[in-house]
Amino acid sequence: MNAHEYAFVVVATIGSIAAVAVVTARNVVHAALYLVVTLAAVGMTFLLLGAEFVGWVQILIYVGAIVILFLFGLMLTKAPIGRDTLDYQNRAVGAVVAVVVAIGLGSLILQAWPLASTPAAPSAPGGSDVLGSALFNTYVLPFEAVSFVLLAALIGAIVLARRDEGT
Repeated sequence: MNAHEYAFVVVATIGSIAAVAVVTARNVVHAALYLVVTLAAVGMTFLLLGAEFVGWVQILIYVGAIVILFLFGLMLTKAPIGRDTLDYQNRAVGAVVAVVVAIGLGSLILQAWPLASTPAAPSAPGGSDVLGSALFNTYVLPFEAVSFVLLAALIGAIVLARRDEGT
């Protein structure tokens, strides 16, 4: 194994442990912080695979914006974030679904990367310049719409939090 494969194993292990911690955490804030580690590990995986644009977008958007917005929403709405906030009633059903999904993902991984070494397929034409041009020329209006939706959600959380303070 080379250095990239060792790094992938380390990042995948950290991401998997953090993902299990996300779904088993009883505190919502702790679950969100574990989600930060999980999403960062996914971004690092993309970086290790050579998809730099997707990796940095994963880290900047999901880790840097979405989870932070989630945490702000929790804090501003005064949602219950104590120790026993998340109570799992159907653990057996969740465990069965998790095993089925793990078996399915494992079979997909084995089909995509067989154990015998095969030559790598050539990369797809185009790159981040083509994607960036399409995003900022063709799809600039949906990006602006998403920013307004996120701003409206943040303002709504502030209004709800202020309404609770007065009562």
